[in-house]
Amino acid sequence: MKDNHGYLNGLGYTVIAIIIASFIGLVVGLLMWIIPKYSVWSKGLKGEAQLRESEYSKQVLIEEAKANLEAEKLNAEAEVERAKGMAKAMEIENGKLTDTYIKYLWVRSMTGNEANTIYIPTEAGLPILEAK
Repeated sequence: MKDNHGYLNGLGYTVIAIIIASFIGLVVGLLMWIIPKYSVWSKGLKGEAQLRESEYSKQVLIEEAKANLEAEKLNAEAEVERAKGMAKAMEIENGKLTDTYIKYLWVRSMTGNEANTIYIPTEAGLPILEAK
């Protein structure tokens, strides 16, 4: 392998070349085995992440629907209570809506309204709803 001067001869270079070629072949073989396995593994993780995301989105939609249902139930209960109040008011008014009560309801509906409304009584006692 070495000559008299300590240098490698042809056989020494051949052995080194074979070792390097074997190492490169081993690395390439390992890569050819590892890369497909890694690809399958990473696709599996991506699929699992997509599945969890879709399950989470589904849960969010279900919770929103439940919240909407609860809100609608509460709105319905509020509407029933308003109707009971109106029925009681009609009973107090002897089943008639008087002009005074209608004016009261109109003025009451204007409270909390952010529009600037000015009430000007007219000859008929009705408010002017539209100004030109």
